[in-house]
Amino acid sequence: MIVTTKELFEHAYGKYAVGAYNINNLEQTIGLFRGNLAKKDKNEEPTNAKLSAPFIIQLSRGARAYTDKRYLESMIRTSEEVFPEAIFAVHLDHGTEEVCYECIDSGFYSSVMIDASHDPFDKNIEIVRRVVDRAHEKGISVEAELGMLGGVEEDISVDADHACLTDPDQAVEFVERSGCDSLAVAIGTSHGAFKFKGKQGLHFDRISAIQKLLPNYPLVMHGSSSVPKEWVDRINNAGGNMPETSGVPEEDYLPASKLGVTKVNIDTDGRLVWCAILRETFRDKPGDFDPRTSGKPFMAAYADFITHKNQMLGSAGQLESLRQSLGVKV
Repeated sequence: MIVTTKELFEHAYGKYAVGAYNINNLEQTIGLFRGNLAKKDKNEEPTNAKLSAPFIIQLSRGARAYTDKRYLESMIRTSEEVFPEAIFAVHLDHGTEEVCYECIDSGFYSSVMIDASHDPFDKNIEIVRRVVDRAHEKGISVEAELGMLGGVEEDISVDADHACLTDPDQAVEFVERSGCDSLAVAIGTSHGAFKFKGKQGLHFDRISAIQKLLPNYPLVMHGSSSVPKEWVDRINNAGGNMPETSGVPEEDYLPASKLGVTKVNIDTDGRLVWCAILRETFRDKPGDFDPRTSGKPFMAAYADFITHKNQMLGSAGQLESLRQSLGVKV
């Protein structure tokens, strides 16, 4: 069941963070739904209520353009039928103004993110305000970004020297003037697999300062993948060449949620799972040319990965409570 992003945030705020997962293909889509319902395969019944979680499906500009956005939208609609017990929102990740308008007018999306964070402060507000006005006419929520994360995500690349944390006072002015419904804040994370060196990590003091000035307002954490060593090692053991790196400690997710971080974006970690499974398949079964040979173990591994992430986010086990608050019956 597709719901509004606002409904998910109202239920989650201050208690847990909603996992926002990017998808690009059929296998990720199926693994995502199974994982949020704690199902390893299509025949597993019943759903484990202690682990089931609400979630957000994110489609990036790159994913929408990879083949045709209608394929992804159709897969999501089909998944909604195959997994009727699921409750989720559909979100545009890192959209331009033009793409935001396209998604708003489509009637398919629960929310859109307009990323004008690379523009000057006033220009950022101006662009976001236009998108907000258009989106709110149709009951769609808008996420904006203030501050600048380092790293690489699709066509976005920011050198670490130019990354900057979100200023709490500016955040208040930004939200008031732009009217955005949630704000992605720069609090020490970065996009991509290569995030931290040494003992760097989240700036909890900055999150706390923003929450004090914007109480009960949903904050969003981008660049939140933990880059698990297990998956990096599996990639390298199967012929990959990923250097040592570290991501956001999973143990930081829940404490951040208590400070208003209500949505946590996770993309890179899912790509690592995909890469590891494919490389291991090619290594272990060099004579196999069936694409389903790698697809089946990936869907199972990705489902397990999603279920684990939800436990760290605190969203695992929240599905039934959300269902009751929405008055939804399966």
